[in-house]
Amino acid sequence: MNADFPAVLDACILVPAALRDTILRCAERRLFLPRWSKETLAELARTLQHKLRRSPQQVEHLLHELNAHFADALVENYEPLMGIVTNDPGDRHVLAAAIKCGAEAIVTFNVKHFPDTATDRWNIEIQHPDEFLVHLYYLNPDLIVHILHEQAAFIGKSLSELLSIQKQGTPRFVQLLSDSLGLS
Repeated sequence: MNADFPAVLDACILVPAALRDTILRCAERRLFLPRWSKETLAELARTLQHKLRRSPQQVEHLLHELNAHFADALVENYEPLMGIVTNDPGDRHVLAAAIKCGAEAIVTFNVKHFPDTATDRWNIEIQHPDEFLVHLYYLNPDLIVHILHEQAAFIGKSLSELLSIQKQGTPRFVQLLSDSLGLS
C-alpha cells in the first residue's frame, strides 16, 4: 500500500540517527513523500557538526545521501510565502515549504512552533514524530514491522534493542509495536 501524501520533515526529526533512519525507510517504501527546505538541511548540518560533533565529511556524506535518495524532496521557491506565515520565525521556512508543496503534514518535535492559528488556514496538520509513526503503522502494520526488522539487522541490533533506542522520542509508537509483537 502506497500513501503518497507529502509531509515536510523539520530538521529536529532528522537529527536523531535512528529516528531519521526509520522515517526515511518509510519514505523509501512510499508510505509518504518526504519534503524539506534548504534551511532544514542547513540546520541539520549545523546541529550535527556543532552539537553532535560530526565531522564535515560525515555531514556532507549524509546530505549527499539525502539528496541522492530523495531527489524530489527539496522544496523550492517557497521564500515569498515566508512573509505571510505567522508561526515561530525560526520555523517559517518549514511552514512556507509545506504550503508550497501542498503537504498534508509537518513532522516536528517543535509542535508549539506551529500553532493552530498559523496552520489552520493552510489545512496542514502538525504531527509529533511519535504520532506520525503511529499513523504510518496503522496504514501498513506489516510493512512497518518489516522496516524495523530490516533497520535493526542493518545496524546489528535486535528489534527490541532498536525499539529501546526509539523509545525516548517515540514512546507511543514503541509501545504500540511492543504490544502488537508481544515484546512487552
